[in-house]
Amino acid sequence: MARLFGLIGNRADLAGRVLASEAESLRVRGRPGAQLGWGVGFYQGGEVLMRRRPIDGDEIDVAKIATDVRADVLIGHVRAATVGTLRTENTHPFRYRQWLFAQTGTVSQFDAVRERLVLSVPEFLRGGIRGETDSEIFFHVFLSFLHDAGRLNDITVEPPVICEALRSSLSVVDGMSAEVGGEPSAVNILVTNGDTIIGLHRGRPMGYRLFSGKGDAEQIIGEDVALRRKTPELSQMHFVLVASDFDTESPSGSIRVEQQPSRWKNVGDRAIVTLARGTDPQIEAI
Repeated sequence: MARLFGLIGNRADLAGRVLASEAESLRVRGRPGAQLGWGVGFYQGGEVLMRRRPIDGDEIDVAKIATDVRADVLIGHVRAATVGTLRTENTHPFRYRQWLFAQTGTVSQFDAVRERLVLSVPEFLRGGIRGETDSEIFFHVFLSFLHDAGRLNDITVEPPVICEALRSSLSVVDGMSAEVGGEPSAVNILVTNGDTIIGLHRGRPMGYRLFSGKGDAEQIIGEDVALRRKTPELSQMHFVLVASDFDTESPSGSIRVEQQPSRWKNVGDRAIVTLARGTDPQIEAI
């Protein structure tokens, strides 16, 4: 089992609390004897930071691994390896400068199209591929389209540009897979440049939860009087937590998104989700 998650908000000091409030929803339990790995990437003081552990047992507490993170944007991933060995170079998220990328699901007919996908990436980007996964190559295809648009090195990139690069990347991957008899790839993706998080959903269930206003802030802070004193203007708090790959057949500690309408909202299949600070998610068709 895998898990993909992202968080964006306006209070870096409360990020860990937000994740902790959905600890059971985000917890991942693998099959007995399975070896799961995890990674989380975030932005702090203008720097891009990552923590990655390729092997860490058969149960991952997502909230615990990020409990001390002070950041208003982060994405994370729990990996049950399907393509590539259990090593750091294959552990999500992947990074290029200010960009972070994580994916669940596997590119259809990947072994047959791997070489062509790599060759479609400009040489100066191709040299940054360090691991063996289809996800890292997909990321570099995405970077190629940003390069074609002249936006690869921009500090800020508008969400429509990112969405179009994702659509184009998916089209290239699906096209190559179809040529060798493959079906469209069932994948979920999160990508961020530190300003927005863009999600692409065409795989296992994806949902989001909105935390907004004084009531949600008080629930997150709980009985921590010291933190409450340090957290003025509770009514201004706003976070969006997005996650995917919930197990709808055997929850085993994970929520069934469709059964939590008051907390989690489903993202319809074949959708792109745009998350920005202070606003509700924007969802459009791929």
